[in-house]
This record gives sequence, C-alpha cells and structure tokens, in this order.
Amino acid sequence: MALSDVVAALMFLGVVAYALFGGADFGTGVWDLTAGTGESGSHLRAQIDRSLGPVWEANHVWLIYVLVFMWTAFPTAFVAIMNTLFIPWMLVALGIVLRGGAFAFRKFSTGYREAQLHGIVFAASSVITPFFLGMIAGAIASGRVPLDEPGDVWSSWTGPTSWIGGTLAVLTCSFLAGTFLAADAARSGRAELAEVVGRRAWWVGLVTGAAAIVAAVTLELDARSLASGLHGRGLPLMLVSAVAGAISLYRLYQRRWARARVGAVIAVGAIVVGWGVGQYPDILVDHAEIADVIGARSTQIGLLIVFALAAVTAVPALVWLYVLVNGKRWAGPSA
Repeated sequence: MALSDVVAALMFLGVVAYALFGGADFGTGVWDLTAGTGESGSHLRAQIDRSLGPVWEANHVWLIYVLVFMWTAFPTAFVAIMNTLFIPWMLVALGIVLRGGAFAFRKFSTGYREAQLHGIVFAASSVITPFFLGMIAGAIASGRVPLDEPGDVWSSWTGPTSWIGGTLAVLTCSFLAGTFLAADAARSGRAELAEVVGRRAWWVGLVTGAAAIVAAVTLELDARSLASGLHGRGLPLMLVSAVAGAISLYRLYQRRWARARVGAVIAVGAIVVGWGVGQYPDILVDHAEIADVIGARSTQIGLLIVFALAAVTAVPALVWLYVLVNGKRWAGPSA
C-alpha cells in the first residue's frame, strides 16, 4: 500500500468516527424535535441532556480532524470541494454553531418561552446539519465536484444522490440516537422511557432500511462509478450493514436495548466504510484519484507522526470519557 493510501485511510477513519459519534449526537436533536409536549416529552428531553451533555463537544472533534487532514494532505481536492460546495458547507457550519449555542443556553434559560426557543433551534439545526453533510457526500459520490475548475454552485449538490444522501444521513442519525437513548434510559432505571424510545427506534430503523434500498437504486442511476465499486469491493460491507441492521431491529423487538445499539453501530459503520472502499481510489469520483492530489511526501510523514501522537494522547482521553459516561455511577437517577 502506498503512503498516500495510508494517509487517505487515516483521514477516512475520521469520517467513520464522525458518522458514528457525531451521527448519534445529531440524532438526539431529531428525537428532541419529535418528543412532543407534556411529561413524556420532558422526560425524553431530560434524558437527551443527560446522555449528550458530557460528550457533545468531544463528538465533533472528528469533523475538525477530517478537515485538517483534508486540507493538509489533499489541498487541491479540498479547494475543489470548498469552491464547488461552499453553500452547503456554510449551512453546515451555521447549523453546528446554532446547535451548540442552543444546547448550552437552553439549560440556563430564565423562562419556559426562552427554553422553548433554544430547544427549537437545537432540534432544527440537528436536522439541517446532517442533512447538508449528506448532500455534500452525495455530490462527491455522484461525480459532481470537478478538480480543475469550480462546479455549478447549485446543481452540484442538488442531484438525486445528494437528496437521498441527506435523507439517509438524518435517518441513520436518528436510528443511532434512538438505540443509544433507549440503552441509556434502561441503564438509568427508566424502563418506561426506554420502552417508548426503543419502540419508536424500531420504526425509524424500518424506514431507514427502506431509504437504504431507495439509495441503492438511486446510485445505480445517478452515481454509476460508485455503484460499480459497491458491486465489487464494497459488497461484503453492504451485506454486513444489512445483517447488522436486521439484528439491531430484532434486538429492539426483544427489548434488548444495549445489544440493539451494538448492531446499529456496526450497520452504520459498515455502510460508511463500504462507501469509502467502493469509491477507492477516487477521492473526487470521476475526477481525481488519491495519488493525483496527495501533498508532498514530507507532509504525509508529518501527518503520520501527528496521528501517532494523537493516538497515544487524545484518543485514550476520549475513550476514558466515554467509559466514565457509560459507567454505573453516571447512569444513576438525576435530580
């Protein structure tokens, strides 16, 4: 394997991590949006605050990681992506800023109306952000981001693959978050809340599976290069995703919330990895391969060194954070 492929794989590792951790993070906002009013909605929102509060900032470290790797290792591809897709990227950035501020300010609101306003902003931006990230992924996957000159600022990210990509991103985030929230509620002794969330997550999983089938058909018509890769190298991972998703639904049906969460993580992780494997060696589908746009060899070596340092410093800290959050002491009932 060439050094450039190693660098690309390490960058894509961040994409997978962000899809899982950031995805579950965004998905909680979708659940907040649909929680409803009254006591049941309050209980669910309290659980969202409890589950998300300690980790929501850490979850978005992976986006920074991916962007830094991209503009350092593949500067020309980064410029092409940003020049062509600056509108959806601006909406993503706006959504992240509004979401973070609203989530923080809601806890310190002085009245119900103020808290409700922050809640609406948090929930709405939690839908908008993954949707446009999915549209960006769809634009790249369908070959609408050229390398040598900027693509059309509108049609590049509004094709069929982008629309289904955005929809699938919101649904997978919601499914991930539902399994996480159900498991967290059960661990906290809130069996009734876990039952409600788990039952809804089962339905969300069914809709997500149906959307994945629609996505497969869309790729055949609108992103043939990627579809060809998914028929070959990516096919085993697509099958793993389908099986893991079915197992997760079965575990939800059995009310085995923690085990359902494992299946959901594998399903989402496998489909994201399958996308990367199917697209390889292209970094911009139909326009640029990894070897065409990789930076200087000294830059690649520097990135490997930085990655190694982060692997022994930042990653253990993140792992310990998640261990603490999922520990029994943290899971106890809140005031």
